[in-house]
Amino acid sequence: MFKKILIANRGEIACRVAATAHRMGIKTVAVYSDADAHAKHVAACDEAVHIGASTPKESYLRWERIIEAAKATGAQAIHPGYGFLSENDEFAQACAKAGLVFIGPPASAIQAMGLKAESKRLMEQAQVPLVPGYHGADQDPALLQSEADRIGYPVLIKASAGGGGKGMRVVEHSADFAAALASCQREAINSFGNDNVLIEKYVQRPRHIEIQVFGDTHGNCVYLFERDCSVQRRHQKVLEEAPAPGMTPELRARMGEAAVAAARAVNYVGAGTVEFIVEQPGGYEHPEQMKFYFMEMNTRLQVEHPVTEAITGQDLVEWQLRVASGEPLPCKQEDLRITGHAIEARICAENPENHFLPATGTLTVYRKPHCTSFARGEVRFDDGVREGDAISPFYDPMIAKLIVHGDTREQALARLDEALAQTHIVGLANNVQFLRLVARSPAFANAQLDTALIQREAAVLFGQELVGLPLAAAAAVAQTLLAEQRLAGTDPFSQRDGWRSHGRTQRRFAFEFGGAQASAVLTYQGGGALDFAVQPPEGHGAATSGALAFKALCDNRIELEFAGERTLVSVYAQGETEHVFSARGATQIVEIDLLAHAGEVAAEGGRLTAPMPGKVVSFAVQAGDKVSKGQPLAVMEAMKMEHTIAAPFDGVVAELLYAPGDQLTEGAELLKLVAASAA
Repeated sequence: MFKKILIANRGEIACRVAATAHRMGIKTVAVYSDADAHAKHVAACDEAVHIGASTPKESYLRWERIIEAAKATGAQAIHPGYGFLSENDEFAQACAKAGLVFIGPPASAIQAMGLKAESKRLMEQAQVPLVPGYHGADQDPALLQSEADRIGYPVLIKASAGGGGKGMRVVEHSADFAAALASCQREAINSFGNDNVLIEKYVQRPRHIEIQVFGDTHGNCVYLFERDCSVQRRHQKVLEEAPAPGMTPELRARMGEAAVAAARAVNYVGAGTVEFIVEQPGGYEHPEQMKFYFMEMNTRLQVEHPVTEAITGQDLVEWQLRVASGEPLPCKQEDLRITGHAIEARICAENPENHFLPATGTLTVYRKPHCTSFARGEVRFDDGVREGDAISPFYDPMIAKLIVHGDTREQALARLDEALAQTHIVGLANNVQFLRLVARSPAFANAQLDTALIQREAAVLFGQELVGLPLAAAAAVAQTLLAEQRLAGTDPFSQRDGWRSHGRTQRRFAFEFGGAQASAVLTYQGGGALDFAVQPPEGHGAATSGALAFKALCDNRIELEFAGERTLVSVYAQGETEHVFSARGATQIVEIDLLAHAGEVAAEGGRLTAPMPGKVVSFAVQAGDKVSKGQPLAVMEAMKMEHTIAAPFDGVVAELLYAPGDQLTEGAELLKLVAASAA
């Protein structure tokens, strides 16, 4: 077994690998960029080496520098994690040439499976079912268009060297193919340095089910069952679970054997995942009719590997280390069993209400749920950040992974909701509440799964307020009064508790909640009793009133009672904004200082700004063009994804302020747009 390994990655996966290595008595070396100088993964390892500037191409993709760091520190092997260099066959070859063990498959297997078109041909030879499509080397746009027309729409354009949902476009009509192809190729060349694509029939109502496989250098290969990864946005996974709901033993065996055949076709060694697209011709009610087709093989450990660990009781990183050091697989196929059900939720810095736009910022509040054992516990939380850390624009926006395990899927779902309710993040937009909505939705709860679940269930997943104005206002006022009490100390003349020698008095509050103005009146009664009345915006229902009582607990928690309802809330003040968390859900409410905001005017309009730091890819308009509301104006690239900027109203483009290729900071004005009425 190795004495020391270098982890050629960052964040959550670097911490994850380090945890298993330390448990096995293996020393670890971290590498880090300028942006990660004080990152959690650096502290988690025994040594750390600086490898370059903040962007991946200047640091985590510099494999020559990483190999130098491994040799300089005496590491015997390199674990690539996932992403970055994990599926780079040149890096695997360079490791071997330098006398280092690459903790992953042979370079030949990475190369064979790295190009989707080549892998399709190999799978066809291995008699693994394939989706109808075009996987040829000829990339002439006219030929690609004709092949798409031949296959029949809708089709899926996929970057041949792609992964992680990048470089993928669904095309519904022939007339839209050329523009989708160009966008897909741009994203592919930026992400993978290769703009080749393949075309496939877009399967209707598909499920995404993948099989975990493992091979060793002794000719053994097993599958560790399946994971359902159907819940996706932007072709990227949101929730993953194991085993797949509705999976029959017969279908599980067929898919597992097909996955092992795929691995054996390339002499696979180490951890890999064979991904299948699964058609449901009989609908959700007849899972026994499901048909599966090979999509691709990921020649690395997957983000969602913890759900497999939870149901099998195996540590897959330990398996990787043992296999890479020459040991045989720890288990034979007949030794592996499924126990219970596990679900993983990816917690990301993004705004689900704004097309899942990635977010940047500082984790000013970062509170995690109570977790149990590492390998197969009821609740597990894998992350690579700490409170006070920043989520930068340089890397993937994933903050953490929450994994729950239960005896049944229903039990796992209940634990997932409870653990998400205990996850408090303040400082940047995140998807925790969205994940709760998905997990609570009837479609997900009833396992009516397909890759379009989020779009299909949009009515119950977006624009939902889980907390409501009355509770939010009561919590905000309780937090304000408690803060005032702490500031005032014991001086009775400094306290703002409403006491008057003549008895009853009132205090008024103003709020912004859900984009609208609301108000409230707090009435101080004799003996310290409080009455509270919340008036919603005009046209939004009647006032809510009743007795208000509260008690401060530890860690920002407040025991709150209002209008006959008692609940426990956690409130974090950030300036005028109060972030309220409860078992019901989380929300934000702005407490407006009535004096400070008197006479404020509306903000300037007519500007279009960058929603986050990034690069201008292209403009779809020129100065003087008339545009309609919703019309695409520009494309930006940020956090490895392309984002389209659309017109917020009908108008005329007055001026373009940047050129394609320019880097923008968040809030930078892209162009000036004059409203149609003012043009």
